[in-house]
Amino acid sequence: MDVQLKRGFIEICVLAAMLRGPTYGYRLIKDVEPYMEISESTLYPILKRLESEGSVSVQSAEHNGRLRKYYTITPTGRGRIDEFLRGWQDIMKIYRFIEREASHV
Repeated sequence: MDVQLKRGFIEICVLAAMLRGPTYGYRLIKDVEPYMEISESTLYPILKRLESEGSVSVQSAEHNGRLRKYYTITPTGRGRIDEFLRGWQDIMKIYRFIEREASHV
């Protein structure tokens, strides 16, 4: 899969995993892993980028004596998911065209 396309999917998956409520890095990895391979070295730069664009907010809280960052989706992040879902119909049209043409070869 194209690296840029995959990165976009990972970002949307991470945002979607936050729809359930505030969460932390390890939990995000576990929530997204069944659908896409993701590592800490991939996740944390994405979270930083999502935070800087205003798609997530971050709060630190103590957990078992350690500081843990909790990530929450913002209305901007929700808007990115909505935009992705609207655009998905166009992607599926292209996919069906390619699939149809490839089956004729």
